[in-house]
Amino acid sequence: MRVARLAAREWGVLSLGELRACGLSANAIALRVRNGRLHPLHRRVYAVGHANVPLEGRFLAAVKACGEGALLSHYAAATLFGLVRWDGRRIEVTVPGTAARRHAHVRVHRTLCLAPQDQHLHRGVPVTAPARTLLDLAPQLPPRALRRTVREALALRVVSVPELVAVLGRLAPCPGSGRLAGIVAGAPAPTRSMLEDVVVDLLVRGGLEHPDVDVALVIGGRRVVPDFRWPAERLVVEADGAAWHDNRLAREDDAARQALLEAHGERVVRVTWEQAVARPAETLARIRSAGAPLSPPSPYGGRK
Repeated sequence: MRVARLAAREWGVLSLGELRACGLSANAIALRVRNGRLHPLHRRVYAVGHANVPLEGRFLAAVKACGEGALLSHYAAATLFGLVRWDGRRIEVTVPGTAARRHAHVRVHRTLCLAPQDQHLHRGVPVTAPARTLLDLAPQLPPRALRRTVREALALRVVSVPELVAVLGRLAPCPGSGRLAGIVAGAPAPTRSMLEDVVVDLLVRGGLEHPDVDVALVIGGRRVVPDFRWPAERLVVEADGAAWHDNRLAREDDAARQALLEAHGERVVRVTWEQAVARPAETLARIRSAGAPLSPPSPYGGRK
């Protein structure tokens, strides 16, 4: 009875450890295999009652076969989230660390970079979070298929643009990151607050001192609010969001603000959404060369 109740919550598949936790001995498990009440799916993983488990059960069985910390990933994870149609390929699972875990019917990926925000539980299956799934999938799919999958994820609200930007910021450069960044950069124009968040994260992640954010200046009797500014260096970074800067009046206002700042002795560097997301290294180099200060060293090593 305990086995049946647990199996009902686990898509009909249980590991050897779970069977033993239900009170079954090695002999009892072997007997159930012989009489058809347990069906081996992988080494130490069994289907309970019958071998015809649903796709979610097959996914969960592959994860359980790979041990603690394993996550469904890549194409199988995208299938679980409803982003692609399952095509019968080998199920892919990502495991933390470098331990060798080989399984005949599972493609195992090993990683040293598996942060808590990369781990998710969906439909009862441990799986890489949607943003991490798309990054992992980026080198495997053709460009048009990847673009379609990312758009589907955004349309279904499985993932958000900030989550995609965050995973790129943490893990890029890596295989496929440039392609995913290009798709994100071409997504619909973000809100101004989103763009500013991405730019300030880029600055701080790049080892620069945290700038003043939206601190007003009064120049020639006019109040001007730079997006980001380092006062000592008299350096301003302006975040150019397409939603605010793709019309004539907005461009004229930007030009007037920049002329006023430069006449006051400020240097102005403009950063677009595409530059911040798809060309972060180049953008950081441009801001550094303009004189942006590095963050002070931390007393514990590295930088603050």
